Amino acid sequence: MELADAVESVRNQLIEAATRGTGRPLSFEVGDIQMEFTLELRKEVKGSARVKAWVVEAGADAGRATGHTHKVAFTLRPRDATTGEAWQIGHEADGSTERFGAGGSTDRPGSGGGTDRFGQGRPRP
Repeated sequence: MELADAVESVRNQLIEAATRGTGRPLSFEVGDIQMEFTLELRKEVKGSARVKAWVVEAGADAGRATGHTHKVAFTLRPRDATTGEAWQIGHEADGSTERFGAGGSTDRPGSGGGTDRFGQGRPRP
């Protein structure tokens, strides 16, 4: 697999994740994406004689010489192509975090009590 194809695959999967998140109340900002590949540089002898970088697949032929492979690592920071803003996966509107994590409301509909965000008891109505 060419290096460009590997990066394109990650891009396509991020777009698919964003599509699946549409209409959901919670979205995620995509942070830095760190990628590391083991590459084999190959020179094409047909026509232009250019060099291409091919990603070495896991479990590839163990007999292959390691002297011809190279590790490359880089970080991508995805941005919206139109706005330049950090990319979001999910719906444009912020989701509610009312019932996430400790310290949030433990009140359930119809229970008439619970704690506030500081862990203090609330009176029943």
